[in-house]
Amino acid sequence: MKDIEKQYARTFLSASGKQVLAHLRSITVERIVGPNITNDDLRWWAAQNALIHQIENFIKRGNNPT
Repeated sequence: MKDIEKQYARTFLSASGKQVLAHLRSITVERIVGPNITNDDLRWWAAQNALIHQIENFIKRGNNPT
């Protein structure tokens, strides 16, 4: 898994990658959902958040020299 983590780090730590990741984060993790969100929409939103967190974890591990 180390190689793919390095690829994520290389991709998302570039200037363009940081901008793309910030945009993805703004439309998922930082999005505020109201109290009337449906169960299906809540599950979809949670899955999107999980994907962003997974990408961020890959970046952290790929950027770690050990």
